[in-house]
Amino acid sequence: MNDERKRNPRPSGSGRPSGGGRSGGGRRDDRGDRGSRPGRPGGDRSSGPRRPRPEPEVRTEDQQIYDGPPIPDDISAKDLDRQVRDQLRSLPEKLADRIAKHLIMAGLLIEEDPERAYMHALAARARSQRSAVIREAVGETAYAAGKFAEALAELRTARRLSGRQDYAPMMADCERALGRPEKALEYDTTKVREGLDQAGSVELSIVMAGARRDLGQVSAALNLLESEPLHSPAREDWVARLRYAYADTLLAADRREEAVEWFHRTIAVDGNDVTDAEARLAELA
Repeated sequence: MNDERKRNPRPSGSGRPSGGGRSGGGRRDDRGDRGSRPGRPGGDRSSGPRRPRPEPEVRTEDQQIYDGPPIPDDISAKDLDRQVRDQLRSLPEKLADRIAKHLIMAGLLIEEDPERAYMHALAARARSQRSAVIREAVGETAYAAGKFAEALAELRTARRLSGRQDYAPMMADCERALGRPEKALEYDTTKVREGLDQAGSVELSIVMAGARRDLGQVSAALNLLESEPLHSPAREDWVARLRYAYADTLLAADRREEAVEWFHRTIAVDGNDVTDAEARLAELA
């Protein structure tokens, strides 16, 4: 994960016959169990040999993935974002509803339990592999769970299916996490930039600056971040993340006083607590 992010920036049964007697109809105990002696005419037939209960079905790994984690009863497919749900309209209704519920659970759990969110996304993928929104969900939850190779593969597929470029920042960050900063830098192209909105473009710059730092190019990282709107009056999350990345890079350049100033500026716009700027300032105090 890149340094500039908030430091994280998650019926059984034995199969044995129930009851205390031997299976064979012999004497069980001295508690007046009538009709249990073998060969007695008119005896209780239930005292004869009992068939063992069948062992619980063993689910294969693929079956377990397909089933996915349980979904609470109060989760409705209608709660899924309409634009996302529209992408599932080509599927049979019941199938689309089940996938929608898994996607909702993946979104709800991605921060508090990314592993479980990932399993929900895999359950959705097991039902439909040719949907960009499903592959995106698998990629994002894999990323959140620290499964960077899997995330990169899924996001590549999502990009191929959708033609969208907004997966690029996360894909580049996966390359960094896999120890390939040079590969991360390859995502910064004119075509990619043209396909990103402002928030996405800033996010890509943050990742590119991180890759430069990975390569020991701290000055280049600072120059890149300074080319972005650090003084934007907006209070969106990308502003806080940009200022945090800049403060952290200033600290890496041994410009402590400036770093402290920009951590303070980060806190001023970080209403959603997407960074740990306050904790960093406490460390520097």
